[in-house]
Amino acid sequence: MIRAATVADLGQITEIYSDAVLNGTASYELEPPTLAEMQARYDNLRAGGFPYLVAADAAGTILGYAYAGPFRTRPAYRFIVEDSVYVMPSAKGRGVGLELLRALIEAVRQLGFRQLVAVIGDGSAESPSVRLHEKLGFRHCGRLQGSGYKRDRWLDTVFMQLELNGGTTLPPDADSLPEKKFRHEM
Repeated sequence: MIRAATVADLGQITEIYSDAVLNGTASYELEPPTLAEMQARYDNLRAGGFPYLVAADAAGTILGYAYAGPFRTRPAYRFIVEDSVYVMPSAKGRGVGLELLRALIEAVRQLGFRQLVAVIGDGSAESPSVRLHEKLGFRHCGRLQGSGYKRDRWLDTVFMQLELNGGTTLPPDADSLPEKKFRHEM
């Protein structure tokens, strides 16, 4: 089941992210953030109107989470958001990330954003995150070689992009979340 994340989910979300930080290369953080820091990040995203989703099993265990947030803070970037998707180790390979990203894309689309960007650490061609984004129509749009050093090796960062809501072919939608925020209507 995919649903909006709540504050009650943050303990499990923090555990999932801590594992990614300590055992993976998708995140360039070296020390896992505390629950308090994860709550501050969650609160900041939700206060901005950004989607934050979880995948839960029938027992309520959080299998993964995904959110979209600002790509950059300068106002001309207001139509582009960056995604993040993390799945607990035992749920990887079961389609959890795919369903989370599908739901996130739709949430971002409904809010009126024009571009969704994935900034993927360890962006090798065989990276599960790269393959996931390719499967859902993201196109490769850049690579920063040797941009991170973690787990005793240099990592490339891959940028992938998905155009939404007409992308650059249409003028901004006055009723979209980014425009309403820009005009201080929210």
